[in-house]
Amino acid sequence: MNPRDLLREMFAAAVQAAQSAHCIPPHLPSPGAGRLVVIGAGKASAAMAQAVERHWPGPLSGLVVTRYGYAVPCERIEIVEAAHPVPDAAGREAASRILDLVAGLGADDTVLCLISGGGSALLPLPLAGVTLEEKQAINRALLKSGATISEMNCVRRHLSAIKGGRLAAACHPARVINLLISDVPGDNPMDIASGPTVADPSTCADALEIVRRYAIELPAGARRLLESGEGESVKPGNARLAQVDTRLIATPQMALEAAAQVAREAGITPYILGDAIEGEARDVGKVMAGIARQVATHGQPFATPCVLLSGGETTVTVRGEGRGGRNVEFLLALGIALDGHPGIHAMAGDTDGVDGQEEIAGALLASDTLVRAWALGIKPMDALQNNDGHGFFGALGDAVVTGPTLTNVNDFRAVIVTGE
Repeated sequence: MNPRDLLREMFAAAVQAAQSAHCIPPHLPSPGAGRLVVIGAGKASAAMAQAVERHWPGPLSGLVVTRYGYAVPCERIEIVEAAHPVPDAAGREAASRILDLVAGLGADDTVLCLISGGGSALLPLPLAGVTLEEKQAINRALLKSGATISEMNCVRRHLSAIKGGRLAAACHPARVINLLISDVPGDNPMDIASGPTVADPSTCADALEIVRRYAIELPAGARRLLESGEGESVKPGNARLAQVDTRLIATPQMALEAAAQVAREAGITPYILGDAIEGEARDVGKVMAGIARQVATHGQPFATPCVLLSGGETTVTVRGEGRGGRNVEFLLALGIALDGHPGIHAMAGDTDGVDGQEEIAGALLASDTLVRAWALGIKPMDALQNNDGHGFFGALGDAVVTGPTLTNVNDFRAVIVTGE
């Protein structure tokens, strides 16, 4: 199998491992005496809802919100589409309706909450004093700042009327079962969609420090919420969260293990370097290039042929006029550092099919990538400095386009080192 085909097969296996059709059924609860109400948000939430409908033996109802283009047919659970990564009015309306849906439930009722990556932007219900337009501006500033996903979600939780455990508190006294598909480094439930149905130990003071650290301009209403403490989230030990059961049904590690099995079957030894790697995408690319060179040249720390697998969520501090995209930025920095080293091929992509704000999952890198770019008059370093990885790989025909994958377990990176 040639390296490009193997890279694509590993990526496909990683995405398949996180599909709702086989992740949801083992975690469905037994029917209880009361109602089952299904709610949720995220890029995978519609597919998750469909899997629930197909495997749940009794009556149910509900509402989930997913990204535009990610809806799938459901009969009893309403599917609403909204904007991601910058929220819109459709998401705000859906969030408000979800809160209304769980109001007035009894102790015999069960709320099945389906949460996946992207849910934070899809549930944009700001606290009083903050408008949707202001939340949009704050979100854009956070996305461009270089803040980690954990830092961004801390700020979001403390300006929200639904995140930071508030949705779970609204479900009380009903039982809440969270089925989560993780897209965050460390798989911390409070960072998956900003934790609408789990307790949040972080504080308004923490959010203010993040805002200061990245020089984010806050509207007066948002600053007042944080400085006064009125934006405080629901904390661990709160009695309203006593009946919450949280289960991680798909994670980045599971996806990497599925890719590793594909590599083994192709006769190449896989090494998972980490499922929670963070940092500037271009810096991670340089480090990975150094590791790959050491393997290719010295057989250390691994013998060739091998594939280096990793996941997590890097960041891009956008300074140029390009379209960003952390996976293509990683890959471009990797390629520049490798400088056409023979015997090294790579792929990086987002398992949801969207790298940054582009409908492109990622791209492929080969030893001749830079040569082909120069032949077209494209300067790789200029593209990197302009944060234009998508333009770079698109011009070479090396972009990877999957369309909506209906899941999200974050970034996938694979570097094949053959030693040739």
